[in-house]
Amino acid sequence: MSALLPLLFGLFGLLLLLLRSRKRRDGEPPLINGWIPFIGKALHFGKDAHKFLEEYKKKYGDVFTVHIAGKYMTFIMDPHLYPSIIRQGRQLDFHEFTGKVAPLTFGYKPVQSDLWEKIRRSFQLLQGDNLQPLTGSMMSNLILVFRQDHLDHGLWRSSSMYDFCSSVMFEATFLTIYGRPAAALRHSDMEALREDFNKFDNMFPLLIAQVPIWLLGQTSAIRKKLIHYFLPERLSRFSNTSEFIKTRVGLFEQESSMKDVDKGAHHFAMLWASVGNTLPATFWAMYFLVSHPEALQTVRREILDVLRDDGVEFSTDSDVKLSKEQLDKLIYLESSINESLRLSSASTNIRVVQEDFSLRLDASRAISVRKGDIIALYPQSMHLDPEIYEDPQTFQFDRFVQDGAEKTDFYKDGQKLRYYLMPFGSGSSMCPGRYFAVNEIKQFLSLLLLYFELELEEGQPRPALDPSRAGLGILLPSTDIRFRYRLRANEA
Repeated sequence: MSALLPLLFGLFGLLLLLLRSRKRRDGEPPLINGWIPFIGKALHFGKDAHKFLEEYKKKYGDVFTVHIAGKYMTFIMDPHLYPSIIRQGRQLDFHEFTGKVAPLTFGYKPVQSDLWEKIRRSFQLLQGDNLQPLTGSMMSNLILVFRQDHLDHGLWRSSSMYDFCSSVMFEATFLTIYGRPAAALRHSDMEALREDFNKFDNMFPLLIAQVPIWLLGQTSAIRKKLIHYFLPERLSRFSNTSEFIKTRVGLFEQESSMKDVDKGAHHFAMLWASVGNTLPATFWAMYFLVSHPEALQTVRREILDVLRDDGVEFSTDSDVKLSKEQLDKLIYLESSINESLRLSSASTNIRVVQEDFSLRLDASRAISVRKGDIIALYPQSMHLDPEIYEDPQTFQFDRFVQDGAEKTDFYKDGQKLRYYLMPFGSGSSMCPGRYFAVNEIKQFLSLLLLYFELELEEGQPRPALDPSRAGLGILLPSTDIRFRYRLRANEA
């Protein structure tokens, strides 16, 4: 019995530690602890993050701290205060979070700061003039994927829209970034890879929440299989690999201490970064256009006009090649994509507090924050604010067009917003591949609208947003949508 006493006292001490609630200090925002040790308000937040935050905003104001899964997150709900968070440097850091969570999620060892900086600079190969060759490659690969399974018929075919978007975009993006494997690539091989990717992706929210992978069934084995696909010995035999991946391969080769499995894990992480949010974003852009015939017709006419202005008469019998310059002229298409991103994105912009200090929010207001806490922006609340966006739940394809150009003037409380659309993060945490992603979606939709007649099957309501990925980017649809398509007849 005496031998059990130390264990009992230890367990009792641990219980007291878990049950001890954090107390709010002077100068700190209102604190919401929740009554479940460690979990706090995580279950309520995960059920419907937007509704959760809006309810607490009404109760506590536009700045408050919530205990979520062992972390204390201070949410800044007023978009006019966003700049004060985004421009912070030394005392608020994003890389500390990614440096810990990404290696655990994708299975590689943390990298040194000098290598990380080189990796970060490599993303410039997905921006600016570097988009020109990527655009040409992506266009060719989209045509290839469409022709191998979709452009050889004139009869109506029925399909599930998310699966259709996912299949086409996954394969075309893979071929554009990584190139072609040495062995003859079959569509069935790419579908098998996508199936494994989807299994891993289903567990992604739990991995980001740092749930140990050994608790997630076959996820560890699936991740190992996916990493193996990108080992250097295999990737070296790929052809038509993008300069972006070639550069990353070169950086990893310079690291003599880096194991091949870690190199493969980095390349696998890049695959997720390339398609993890682009696939659902493509679905929503396609769904909203197909479900709004006026928008579809306006955008299609815009694409044809841009082609004709450059002397191109489109025919479904030939392969069309839209250049980066032509894609940039499609303002209604870009507005449609931005509107679909506004309605479907639910990312969280986070910064980790590096030391106890007083965070200045504006000229008249500051809050006390603690080292290790998280400062969070949740732009979905801004995207769905009726004061900023009239009738915010309604898709308006021309919402971001004004006088024939991009509209950038949006207001709240009579003041113009510096940040009004944030599907890709902000500041140091802004997605470096955002230009490539939007360019891909433009290409997919342009080809889709040019080559196909499209319509939804009857009796289907607008799909709801699946809240399970709240905070991580673009939300998936809760259910897939059935649609019909067939190759267009050439116009006289």
